[in-house]
Amino acid sequence: MSILRSQNLLRYALIADAVASGASAALLIAATGPLSNLLGLPEQLLLMAGVILVPFVALVAYLAARERPSEGGVWSVILLNLAWVAASAFLLVGGFVSPTTMGYAFVGAQAVAVLIFADLQYFGLRNAAAAGMTA
Repeated sequence: MSILRSQNLLRYALIADAVASGASAALLIAATGPLSNLLGLPEQLLLMAGVILVPFVALVAYLAARERPSEGGVWSVILLNLAWVAASAFLLVGGFVSPTTMGYAFVGAQAVAVLIFADLQYFGLRNAAAAGMTA
């Protein structure tokens, strides 16, 4: 059976998103200064991104812990992930900041990871809905 057809895909995708987003939040909040120098991004931007992730992590973890996560809640996570990807792309091409090469790589890599989470959550939601596993 393909992982994309697994009934557990949604739970695994939500857990992975919560863990990765939590780690990102902790890193962005705890190492704002050094990251700013390394990435060429403003300290306030990095701190704000880390703080914004905290309630997102709580939402995703809550949904992951539910036996039957709400379809609307999961759609909210998917849409927030897509908004994060769009904001990341805009940050890199908008001309408002001047990231270093490492900054481009960091923002680009996390945007790709978030897009993968959104895709896995979409497939997982579709599988869960077909199996009657969403509320």
